[in-house]
Amino acid sequence: MLYASALDQLPADLGSTAVTFGKFDGIHLGHRAVVDELVSLAGERSLVSTVLTFDRNPLSLLAPERSPERVVSSRQKRRLLAEAGVALTVEIPFDREFSLLTAEQFVDTVLIGALNAALVLVGPETRFGAGGAGSFDTLAALGRERGVEVMSHRLVSAGGSSPVSSTRIRALLTVGDVAGATALLGRVPSVRAEVVHGQRRGRELGYPTANLSPDLEGFIPADGVYAGYLTWNGRRMPAAISVGDNPTFVGVPARQVEAYVIDEDLDLYDEIVEVEFVKRLRGQLKFDALEPLIAQMALDTQRARELTA
Repeated sequence: MLYASALDQLPADLGSTAVTFGKFDGIHLGHRAVVDELVSLAGERSLVSTVLTFDRNPLSLLAPERSPERVVSSRQKRRLLAEAGVALTVEIPFDREFSLLTAEQFVDTVLIGALNAALVLVGPETRFGAGGAGSFDTLAALGRERGVEVMSHRLVSAGGSSPVSSTRIRALLTVGDVAGATALLGRVPSVRAEVVHGQRRGRELGYPTANLSPDLEGFIPADGVYAGYLTWNGRRMPAAISVGDNPTFVGVPARQVEAYVIDEDLDLYDEIVEVEFVKRLRGQLKFDALEPLIAQMALDTQRARELTA
């Protein structure tokens, strides 16, 4: 997949494209349906399937107090779009200058001028241009005038009548319902980060954990203990995962993610790993002594082993 982080990075010989645009925060089942349709249409018309997206949620500039946490990072988004078969992803900075483009300027300078769009595929509720003034009808009218085909994709529902959305997924992850989030994402939710040195308490208790850097990619689910997987160097290994501040001990950094790779003792320091959350086993508990903590860790590990075998 080709990737550009600015319009001036596009190849001069790009050719005509089939474009969809939006935040694509999550790359959930709804996004995948759009991308699948885009790739299919592009193939039928010998066009370059292209996703135009942004380096941040537009609300982070326009209304920071309402800007939600990302479901996936830019790096995760790029990888997932490549896996979906997209030929070109353009992830441009959503800055003040871009936010002031009118709907007509966006079509003329971005979709046609930069991307050479022959077909644009968007949802019926799409908004674009300064102040969200542009609608699907606006885009269709501008497309007709300029010889660009504009098509509407359908909204995808799963687990209810409401369309799949990143907002629904964030709500599920916030309460630890990773199984529900998986149903909407079409994949297991995950985070990705470098393994850093911790306080080695897990190792002392017989459960050496990989402590993830706080500077991680992805949405961290609710505090608690989870069954899941840790992937490193192409190996996907069953794991018991803790999220939270470990209330049994003092001085633990807030919202730590640490994963014990079941029946393994690996040196993962400074390595990049991905941790997937399959099922929430329980919330965080505070223990008054080490013995009941170790006993609970053994139970958690056994449950995680059974769920990921």
